[in-house]
Amino acid sequence: MADVNKPGEKKFHPYDARDVEKPLSNCDALFSLVKCVVGSGCLALPLAFYRVGYIGGILMTIFMTAVLIFGLQLLVRCMVESSRQNMVGYMNFPETMTYAISVGPKFCQCLSKCAGHFVNGILIFFHYGVCVVYIVFVSINVKQVVDYNYHERINTRIYCFIVGTLSLPLFSLRHLKYLVPTNILATLLMYTGLACIFYYLFTNLPPIDEIRQFNSQLSLFVGIIMFGTSSVGVMLAIEAKMATPGSYVGWLGVLNRCALFVAVTYILIGFMGYWRYGDYVAASITLNIPIEEALAQVAKMFIAISVFFSFPLSGYVVVDIVCNQYIAKNHNPKNPHRIEYIFRICFVIVCTANAIAFPNLGPLLALVGAFSISLLNIIFPCWIEICLLYRSSYGPGRWKLVRDLLMLLLGLVILGYGTYSAVIEMIREYSDKAHEIKAGSSTEIKTPEEINAAQDAATLDYPIVDDVTASGKSRLLRDFYL
Repeated sequence: MADVNKPGEKKFHPYDARDVEKPLSNCDALFSLVKCVVGSGCLALPLAFYRVGYIGGILMTIFMTAVLIFGLQLLVRCMVESSRQNMVGYMNFPETMTYAISVGPKFCQCLSKCAGHFVNGILIFFHYGVCVVYIVFVSINVKQVVDYNYHERINTRIYCFIVGTLSLPLFSLRHLKYLVPTNILATLLMYTGLACIFYYLFTNLPPIDEIRQFNSQLSLFVGIIMFGTSSVGVMLAIEAKMATPGSYVGWLGVLNRCALFVAVTYILIGFMGYWRYGDYVAASITLNIPIEEALAQVAKMFIAISVFFSFPLSGYVVVDIVCNQYIAKNHNPKNPHRIEYIFRICFVIVCTANAIAFPNLGPLLALVGAFSISLLNIIFPCWIEICLLYRSSYGPGRWKLVRDLLMLLLGLVILGYGTYSAVIEMIREYSDKAHEIKAGSSTEIKTPEEINAAQDAATLDYPIVDDVTASGKSRLLRDFYL
């Protein structure tokens, strides 16, 4: 890459020019990374293994984790190089994208100004959707436990309102440093809940030859792994707030250590869950464990609380983009902190209202996940490096260009096939819903209270086991979150 330093001058390094308020230690960063990655998505991994077989699941988990982590490491290195060429301490993802395209091939330079806004839009859309899902997920799990023990069914939307209200104090914490204690607690609760689930997974195991070694339904598996492994915005925010950001990437860096830990955890959950329940594995492994047992209820509550603590970590990305990259940078307000607090409150209110009004986000999230993660984790990082190296060198034999083009091809395949599959499933899902509504309206008219009671009863008493029908992918996300 081009050298911006004059002969005899000391080489500029962006890390030396960073000024971070409330920096994170390597240990803080590791706990925060594990917490932002290991969440509700891992509970669908047994079904993912069911779709590709247990050997196929192990191999594909390793492969997809490596691809996603490589893409993130490539992105971080490109951000550092862009900062070095511009002689600044830090350039974020959209700024790096804008700069890289501006110095890349001429045919794409005209897109440089809108590229950064496009990246921000995808980041906001994805993390906003995740925050809404977290509210719904916590509400449903708490509702299951409370309804079983107190035999008084309260509408799910009321739980969403309560969870959203309780999120306000925690979401008011402005610095990632202040979230470290809750991240540590959330990680402990998540792994304690998973340990309780493992108790059921290791008991009454059937013969392993009753489950398939390989299966060919890759699209759903890839979608689950991408949703459960990647959180680009939070991962970049953690690197930006580290006291020693040079420790983040590299073979023994914080990111790789987190990836290894997460991959082992995901393989254990996916393999053991599929082995234990086989063809009867549910959309979420928590639906397979018996709700009438105290240990199962503890597992549900611990995981729900852990996901609850993840809400401010995921929402941090949206707040940082809107408040720091747009409002503070372009308008220079007199009271930026007051504006940030107002925006944080408004953000929680909008997420809660979304969860209350439209709790069935499954089909939409399938589309958002396939579209956004393939772009943010694979396509954009490779294209950024191609542009940054355009005026210098791609290495011996142009091997970096060949590598990036192959990665781009992989990302485009995932983007195209995943988005197409998600759109088809959305059409089928809403078509089925329309037929159900039409059929129901032709026989009897129900009051809103009766409809809500029926929805709550179905959610609590009849968790649907995925039956590999044509609408299986949409049903996965629908049943998992609702």
